[in-house]
Amino acid sequence: MLKVGLTGGIGAGKSEVSRLLVEHGAVLIDADRIAREVVAPGTGGLAAVVEAFGPEVLAADGSLDRPRLGSIVFADPEKLAALNAIVHPLVGARSRELESAADRDAVVVHDVPLLAENSLSPLYDLVVVVDASPETQLDRLVRLRGMTEEDARARMAAQATREKRLEIADVVIDNDVPLAELERRVADVWAQLVRRAHAGRDAPHPSQE
Repeated sequence: MLKVGLTGGIGAGKSEVSRLLVEHGAVLIDADRIAREVVAPGTGGLAAVVEAFGPEVLAADGSLDRPRLGSIVFADPEKLAALNAIVHPLVGARSRELESAADRDAVVVHDVPLLAENSLSPLYDLVVVVDASPETQLDRLVRLRGMTEEDARARMAAQATREKRLEIADVVIDNDVPLAELERRVADVWAQLVRRAHAGRDAPHPSQE
């Protein structure tokens, strides 16, 4: 099994890359999706969040009111740390559970938006960073996601710098390109990942050398 950490700045195209890798055969473990699952109604995670932040973080249907919770924690670093202390271990446990269910020969791609911010690169065999220029990111956020330029710049500024992400990269996918070229680049990276996964599988055991 090859464990790959996939990350990239907002608007860089990480989701598109993860989609393409899945098409090639990768097992995708999406940290954002898991983070929602572990605080779904009826879970211990949601109960812990409500205990920490009060019932006002619940929507009328009993689900987590994410905008309300966000307005509380992002204005207070201590509260954000408290939330992370609840959610991150649950996400980690579920990620390990999904990883252990994958085939021995699988290329397991962990889609982790905050990989650089949380210094998680040691958890993976290698890190793939989807990179795009700030100008491209800004254009995509405004044109494709409908953000205001001010909001888009604020979201970009809240993440790790481009330089910090590139520092931890073993493989960089430059996504300042049209989709057809991105598809070709992802196919090349997939071939590298498969070769590396097979090399690890086929490496002789010390007793066989």
